[in-house]
Amino acid sequence: MSLEVGKKAPDFEAKDQNGNLVKLSDFKGKKVVLYFYPKDNTPGCTAQACNLRDNYEALQKAGYVVLGVSSDSQKSHQKFIEKQSLPFTLLADEDLKVHEAYGTWVEKSMYGRKYMGTARTTFVIDEKGNLAEIIEKVNTKEHTNQILK
Repeated sequence: MSLEVGKKAPDFEAKDQNGNLVKLSDFKGKKVVLYFYPKDNTPGCTAQACNLRDNYEALQKAGYVVLGVSSDSQKSHQKFIEKQSLPFTLLADEDLKVHEAYGTWVEKSMYGRKYMGTARTTFVIDEKGNLAEIIEKVNTKEHTNQILK
């Protein structure tokens, strides 16, 4: 399924950093920033998470709930949240079901070596559960501005 702005965002369920089951449908009536990132505690992912953290109040004022998704474990997410004082939920998508629903588990290549990994992508979802925006070229240090522009 190819995702397009204006279409329904795929519903999903995944466990958060505390083992609670989170579903997109839980946020009906709210705007959601669903951001996919490769790995906890790596430079780009930390810059992105900290940019969202530092601007979290502005995102909340604009009516957004922020959910981060990576293939890391709940324990890894707990450490990342603790270390960076992140005020939002991180989802552990170890079975890659959420990645697959959103098309963010892709073939990448580094130094000529091909491997599967997360495409850093943010989906902005409106109150009705439709895709309002898809940000594929994420600027990790200015991400909130890309969302609120």
